[in-house]
Amino acid sequence: MPNRITLLVPIGETRPAQEDARPLPAGLAGKRIGVLDNTKANFDVLARGLAVVLQDGFGAAAVTIRRKLNAASPAGPELLAGLAKECDLVFAGSGD
Repeated sequence: MPNRITLLVPIGETRPAQEDARPLPAGLAGKRIGVLDNTKANFDVLARGLAVVLQDGFGAAAVTIRRKLNAASPAGPELLAGLAKECDLVFAGSGD
């Protein structure tokens, strides 16, 4: 039986080049705000409260809350593309 060698290549996946972030708006009045919920405990409660503050206190036109599948996985491309299309500004959050 011939000797067999297993070669493991420790090279991770390549990632697409990151784009520069857009500058923050001067204010939130009339802006469409997104919140990315990473599914950790109690973040949904925090996000709903934040939505009220953003709309009532800062004049945001709308707040969209989208939830990832789970905390361990990155948000899917469709989820991120939807937030980018629907929102002027997106907050990503965590809670425990």
